Amino acid sequence: MLKHLFTLIWNRKRANGLLIVEIFLAFVVLFVVGSLLVYRWQNYRAPLGFAYEQVWEVDLDPGTQPKAERYATQQQVIQRLKSLPGVRSVTRTSSNTPFTNSHNSSNIERPDQRIFRPPSNVYNLDDAAADVLQLPLEEGRWFDRRDDGAPVVVISHDMKELMFPTETALGKLVVADGNRRIVGVTAAFRADGDFADPKQAIFLRNGVQDTTFDHLRTLLVRVQPGAGGALEKQMSADIRAIGPSWSSNITPLSEARDKQMKAVLMPLVALVITCVFLVVNVALGLFGVLWQTINQRRSEIGLRRAIGASAGGISGQILGEILVVATFGLALGLLVAAQFPLLGVLGVRVGVYATAMALAAGLVYLLTVVCALYPSRLAAGIQPAVALREE
Repeated sequence: MLKHLFTLIWNRKRANGLLIVEIFLAFVVLFVVGSLLVYRWQNYRAPLGFAYEQVWEVDLDPGTQPKAERYATQQQVIQRLKSLPGVRSVTRTSSNTPFTNSHNSSNIERPDQRIFRPPSNVYNLDDAAADVLQLPLEEGRWFDRRDDGAPVVVISHDMKELMFPTETALGKLVVADGNRRIVGVTAAFRADGDFADPKQAIFLRNGVQDTTFDHLRTLLVRVQPGAGGALEKQMSADIRAIGPSWSSNITPLSEARDKQMKAVLMPLVALVITCVFLVVNVALGLFGVLWQTINQRRSEIGLRRAIGASAGGISGQILGEILVVATFGLALGLLVAAQFPLLGVLGVRVGVYATAMALAAGLVYLLTVVCALYPSRLAAGIQPAVALREE
């Protein structure tokens, strides 16, 4: 049966060649779009590694206040915010807060290993950050008063796997603006957002000795559930009262997350719409070609019916032919798709490519079967006497 199908396909190689090209192009488009969607979906399902709900970002602008006075004023602001009803805890940080697309990257090394590693995200946080962001720890502990005057860091799960894949990281030294000792390992920390890949991160402690202001002018404030506009207005007024030249911009991290998600999803939606439009055109083309093929083969089909072929057999033959043609197109498409993980074209994980290939192949087979169903039923309904009389 399979040999017979190959013979029929070879006899109409010109028409089938066009179908193979259409199916090949449809597969490549579905594979590329599918790779991006699978990549984003897998990242979206992974935990962020921190809690953003009930956390507000407060960006401080000291205006014309002299630099020497800014740190003291910021400390007054922090103490005032902590005293407000509805505020649970406050931490100082740099501008690379979650969902802002702001990065502070550096090459982190082990003192005993000078090898190339991808840059890591560097975050400046203090003792209160564990409560503000509710960072889950896999090993060790977060910063506290025991670390006053000691150069210590906490690293993320991804950095631990990169630098200490077969040993514990606790107590080890890393070179991050000098040698620092690791006291804790957090879960994967994905401040770049729901759709971003996990990236190794290192947390530097803002200790009591750090009296700088300019690179730590942002506050993260964990508020009580239900806190809203009244508390935000009170915080802004208190900041202006403490520093008359100061201004502030308060943004809940949930709003920053929504804004970032829209920025990522809009291009994806446009890409999916374009892909659907292309696939519909391919489906219409397949349907038209199959319809025309059936009309051109009425005498052949009528002759087969006259010598005893059943309607189911005719329908199965048409479906079998289009599935064999689809397999040729998919084989070419898989050959091209296999180059993506080999060359690292989109820079995503191999599992993403494999999943996208399987989904694209399944959709192409489904598409060809749906397009072939009605023409195959028409072929099965051809009456041998009518077809032979027309011939």
